[in-house]
Amino acid sequence: MRTIKLGTSTLEVPVVAVGCMRMQSLDQAGAERFVQTAMEAGANFFEHADIYGGGECESIFSKAIHMNDSVREQIILQSKCGIRQGSFDFSKAHILNSVDGILQRLNTDYLDVLLLHRPDALVEPEEVAEAFDLLESSGKVRHFGVSNQNPMQIELLKKFVKQPLVANQLQLSITNAHMIANGVNVNMANDSAVNRDGSILDYCRLHDMTIQPWSPFQYGFFEGVFLGSDKFPELNAAIDKVAAKYEVSSTTIAIAWILRHPARMQPVVGTMNLERLQDCFKASEITLTREEWYEIFRAAGNILP
Repeated sequence: MRTIKLGTSTLEVPVVAVGCMRMQSLDQAGAERFVQTAMEAGANFFEHADIYGGGECESIFSKAIHMNDSVREQIILQSKCGIRQGSFDFSKAHILNSVDGILQRLNTDYLDVLLLHRPDALVEPEEVAEAFDLLESSGKVRHFGVSNQNPMQIELLKKFVKQPLVANQLQLSITNAHMIANGVNVNMANDSAVNRDGSILDYCRLHDMTIQPWSPFQYGFFEGVFLGSDKFPELNAAIDKVAAKYEVSSTTIAIAWILRHPARMQPVVGTMNLERLQDCFKASEITLTREEWYEIFRAAGNILP
């Protein structure tokens, strides 16, 4: 598995992150096969959140990988906190309590990366800074980042937080490529030119934050998967053509399209299907041409002025 640096950290991470949001759907044997398949491919970056399965997904993972000190040295663990039922919470107390719960469920002493999960409208960045300092000094968290935040929200945090923010998890797929499309359509009077995220793509590149695209196969907000969907015939035809050229699946090409972007992103794949998981990993070996990338981009309905 090809690797990249995670933000400004010293962490070398696989270019594809293994999302564990759906591990609750697997039995013990299935979870063990899932983890083993990822490890055999060199995909040792596992992505969690305290709300996935109400925390159960983290517990299932630790049992499936048979967590111990030796295993822990071979893997990179990321989790997220901040979402509560009906609200978001970046208070110092909630962050600290959440991390303790995460560590207990994962059966580990530390997280490699902790992300703040979706912006809290009531955030007091001074409290976040205090929480991060305590987590770092205690050794419970080694690196920090955010999820779904725009440049000014990140700048507000950085005014108080002294730790580098190494990653920003954002929704991105071929059909949800607004952050790319608005950059292509600068100065145009069309919907694609509307900047809805404060130029977060360029901001992350300027500040060496790794973008972690989530839902790389979804269209809309969890409305469905675009691969094989009759809602996207032109897009699927374009993807299938490129897939045939490289003798891989359409799944591989959908991830390779994201990896081709020079921002050096780390997509998070959430499939529990072992064949599709392996197809995602194969994208690490493929570099689409500029022409192929733009053909797929246009086939998804994106406009070139």
